[in-house]
Amino acid sequence: MSRRMFGAVAVLAAVCMAVALGGVSPALAGLGQPTDGELGLQISASPIMDEISSLFSIVNIIITIIVLFVLVLMLYVMFRFSEKRNPTPSRTTHNSILEVAWTIVPILILVGISIPSFHLLFNQYTFPKPDVTIKATGNAWFWEHEYVDEKITLTSNMINDEDVLRAKIGDDAFDKKYGALEGAALHNALYVDSLPVWNEDKKIRRLAVDQEIAVPVNKNVDVLVTSNDVIHSWTIPSFGVKMQAVPGRTSAVWFRATKIGSYHGQCSVLCGKLHSAMPIVVRVVEQPVYDAWMAALKAKDKKKAQQILDADTASQAVIQQSVAQAQ
Repeated sequence: MSRRMFGAVAVLAAVCMAVALGGVSPALAGLGQPTDGELGLQISASPIMDEISSLFSIVNIIITIIVLFVLVLMLYVMFRFSEKRNPTPSRTTHNSILEVAWTIVPILILVGISIPSFHLLFNQYTFPKPDVTIKATGNAWFWEHEYVDEKITLTSNMINDEDVLRAKIGDDAFDKKYGALEGAALHNALYVDSLPVWNEDKKIRRLAVDQEIAVPVNKNVDVLVTSNDVIHSWTIPSFGVKMQAVPGRTSAVWFRATKIGSYHGQCSVLCGKLHSAMPIVVRVVEQPVYDAWMAALKAKDKKKAQQILDADTASQAVIQQSVAQAQ
C-alpha cells in the first residue's frame, strides 16, 4: 500500500514540477499561436498577459513547493512510523503549536496569492482611453468585426482544406480530382493533399481566416463582444483576453499589443457542431501600415487590404531572419 501511495505522490509531484517549469520557461511556449509540445501559457504580447503569466508562475511555484513538502512529509512518516520501526504507537492526540501553524500558514499563503490576483483583476477592468474600438459579434459559426469609429465591418470565416487547394490548383482541377469522392474518403484526401500547401502558404491549419483584422502596435484597443445567436467566446491567448459573447448583451475587454506579428485565437465555448470553425486572427502592425490597411478597406478594396498585411508580414520575417543571422 505504501509503495502505491509513494508512486502516486511522486507522479503528482513530477506533473506539478513540469507545469511550474512551463510557467517560467516561455521558450517552451509559442507567440500568438499554439506550439507542439507546449508547456505553460503562450508568450505574452500585452501588459495584462504579462501579469497573467507572472501570477501563473507564482502560483505554480507555490503549488510545487507544497506538493514536494507533503511528499517529503509522507515519506518521512511512512519510514519513521512504520510498524517495524515503531512497534509501540504514540498516543499523542493534540499539539497546539502544530494546529495553529497548519491553520495560519495556509491563510498567509492565500493572502500572498490574493495580492497579485486582485492587482491583475483591477487592471483588467480598468479601461484606459481607447485608440481603436472594435465590436466583435459571434455568429454560428463565424466572427464579424466592426471598427466602430470607421464604420468598417469584416467577416472572418475559417479557411479549410478545400479552400487552399482550390486556390492552389483552380476550381476545374479540383472538381476533376475530388469530384467523385465523398465522406471520409474526401476528407482524408483533402487533408493529406493540403498539408504541403498550408506549409507553403505559412498558414496554420484550422486557425487561418479569409479576412484578418489589424490593430496598431502599442495602442489601446477596446473590444465590445456580443452574439447574434448562442454563447460564444472571443479569445486571444497571447493578449490575455477572453470574453463571453452573450446574445442580447454587450461585454467589453481591452488589450494593448506590444509586439508586432500575427495572433491567433478562437471561440473557446462549445457553441455547436462547428465550434472549431470560429478562429480569430489579429495582425499587430505599425501605425503607417494600419493606416494604409484601413484606407484600403474604406476604398472597399479588401483584397488590397489583405495584401498590405501580407507584405508587412513578409518584410518582418526578412528583418527577423537578418537579425538572427547577425547574432
